[in-house]
Amino acid sequence: MTDAAGATSALGTADHRREQMLRAALDVIADRGYADTRIADVAERTGISPALVIYYFKTKDQLLAEAIRFAEDGWYVEGQRRMAALPTAAARIEEIVAMTCLPEADAESNDSWLLWLDFWALAARSPQVAELRRHADERWRDLIVSLVRSGQEAGEFQAVDADDFAVLLSALLDGMAIQIALDDPVVGPVRSFELSMAFIAGQLGFTWEGGRRGRGGDDGVGRGGGNDGAGRGGANRRAGRPDGNHQEGR
Repeated sequence: MTDAAGATSALGTADHRREQMLRAALDVIADRGYADTRIADVAERTGISPALVIYYFKTKDQLLAEAIRFAEDGWYVEGQRRMAALPTAAARIEEIVAMTCLPEADAESNDSWLLWLDFWALAARSPQVAELRRHADERWRDLIVSLVRSGQEAGEFQAVDADDFAVLLSALLDGMAIQIALDDPVVGPVRSFELSMAFIAGQLGFTWEGGRRGRGGDDGVGRGGGNDGAGRGGANRRAGRPDGNHQEGR
């Protein structure tokens, strides 16, 4: 084996091992909560030594931050795949709201949203995590802005300030996410989705006829699911398990 081939093989192995640790971290934190998760728990779930986890991620805070980034990236890949198959801007914005609020048909719990609550809480006291949270929210708002502007260019949406609308909608969906994560008996996934879509349709000036209940009832969660199980909730965008098991993530 040449030096170059050996280096490539070693890099591939390192990337695979790192991904395994990130997946394990998402599972363990979702199961136990961030406060009760230890590096040793992630190592045990992955079948490696705690020292190797520390070698890759240094601290538990960094491990959480990298796991969230991993889940978030998977959510956007799945979201782009789904939106590419939809013919209108209205349908595409409905899809990201559904991915945020509604559970997949085989979703098991709202663990992914609980992970995001841990992430948001940690961002209040960790500069590193706060920076990641800022970038994640900027990315989320940029997606909303692009959808609004494409709808305006196509004549589907009325004139609104896309940046202001993105701030409003992202804040609304994050607020809904908290209710979903806490299993609120009044504000569940379906009601969150329907109220959000009614708000969007009113603001952007298009008719929304409802639907989408086939994705799940009021006992699930969004932003995590899809093929990623993570990200922000339902296909869940905000966190979950990007392992193809449709489990959830904003």
